[in-house]
Amino acid sequence: MAKRVQLVLSEDVVKLGKSGDMVEVAPGYARNYLIPRGLGLRVTPGILKQVERRREAERQRKLEEKQTAEAQKTAIATIGLLRIAKPVGEGEAIFGTVTNREVADVLKSFAGIDVDHRNIELPEINHLGKFEAQVKLHPEVAATVSLEVVAE
Repeated sequence: MAKRVQLVLSEDVVKLGKSGDMVEVAPGYARNYLIPRGLGLRVTPGILKQVERRREAERQRKLEEKQTAEAQKTAIATIGLLRIAKPVGEGEAIFGTVTNREVADVLKSFAGIDVDHRNIELPEINHLGKFEAQVKLHPEVAATVSLEVVAE
């Protein structure tokens, strides 16, 4: 039986690994598929150094993203209460509901914080009152926004 070959993946390969992973594959798979298509490189000390530098740069980038998210969380905490005006019918019921896209727009206009509307979790809001929404800024950082729905 032939021995295995070690490669460093230069791109993500389905069912094998992600870019920068060191994998062991059959020599024919490496020689006939991965290396000619530029999906993998043979392991050398230089390649290992490049991979390590890439991983360190990725770690720094993720750390900066988290710090930015923490700063946004503090900015959201200092805002206080956001007011959203909606047309009202009988019994303080609003027409329609408050959507996460509306909350994202209010956050951007009021505080200058650009948040993707898909990262905002709202309770069902269909009447006037005060509510709280969760804003996911980073996989490890979430902030709470206080909303007040008022009559237009």
